[in-house]
Amino acid sequence: MILITGGAGFIGGNFVLDWLNNQNNENLINIDKLTYTGNLETLNSIKNDPRYHFFQGDICDKSFIINVLNDLRPRAVINFAAESHVDRSIHGPGDFIQTNIVGTFNLLESTRAYWNELPQDQKSSFRFLHVSTDEVYGSLGPNDPPFTENHPYQPNSPYSASKAASDHLIRAWFHTFGFPVLTTNCSNNYGPYHFPEKLIPLCILNALEGKPLPIYGDGLQVRDWLYVKDHCSAIRTVLEKGTLGEIYNIGGWNEKTNNHVVKQICSILDELRPKNDGNSYAEQITFVKDRSGHDRRYAIDASKIERELGWKAAETFETGLKKTVQWYLDNPKWIEGVVSGNYRQWIDQQYAK
Repeated sequence: MILITGGAGFIGGNFVLDWLNNQNNENLINIDKLTYTGNLETLNSIKNDPRYHFFQGDICDKSFIINVLNDLRPRAVINFAAESHVDRSIHGPGDFIQTNIVGTFNLLESTRAYWNELPQDQKSSFRFLHVSTDEVYGSLGPNDPPFTENHPYQPNSPYSASKAASDHLIRAWFHTFGFPVLTTNCSNNYGPYHFPEKLIPLCILNALEGKPLPIYGDGLQVRDWLYVKDHCSAIRTVLEKGTLGEIYNIGGWNEKTNNHVVKQICSILDELRPKNDGNSYAEQITFVKDRSGHDRRYAIDASKIERELGWKAAETFETGLKKTVQWYLDNPKWIEGVVSGNYRQWIDQQYAK
């Protein structure tokens, strides 16, 4: 049995579905606080699966975590739980400090107490996998080599600073206490069940509703894009084969400007759902004021995980993006459930100008 935190969010939810849908007979525990991005509708297809156990709770609640661990006895913990949206961290950094730093600390201490009491054979095979981000490394220049696992941490937003702090806690618990940790740092994820505040789902939905497609600044910011199901397979690989205490960068080798991403979305929609007037969705592209401290370029060197663990992404950006757009076209009920009044207020606040 494994325990997942944040398993009702975007990446965590996809991981839960992949874990159970890949004919894996091992049970899975999902703990999620169910903040605004935690959506149990994502997990409707497996809610009655006897292998699946859901508990609503907060990783900041040590006694709750200890009780779940002691009652259900997992062999591994995978920590997806995090506040993750950079823009929200600028408007309200406090939640990011609480969840990403204090929450990770409490989860580490609760799990370490549980691990210390395990029989020796279970103790030696136990794993704690912490899911992090490439944003902890800071920003790259146009000609700089991609981030490797040895790149210095240079976070530039409250979000990335809080994730960097959590990564340092993970490292310290390994070196100080011998706690069996693994860390993954991924590039920008995209795919099904993505909360529509992020660039790709926001632009898909805005395009279909005839609204502006907002691009920050000049749109030349570069990100390395990773299809979420590839990310899930990489995490399973690290959990199974990773060396304790090591960091593994997970990327798709897909560096794209924001301009390219949005234009590609428009091109796919022009093909799959052409507008009645015959015009392209690209006519809805609108440039908005850049956000504070916007990093110019991220790029992941995913050589280590391929060299040492034999993993590499299966999807190209083109194939993954087309699958993503098609999923949003095919799942209007999920979208309707997500697009709440609070979501509308946030989009108005962020992009009104």
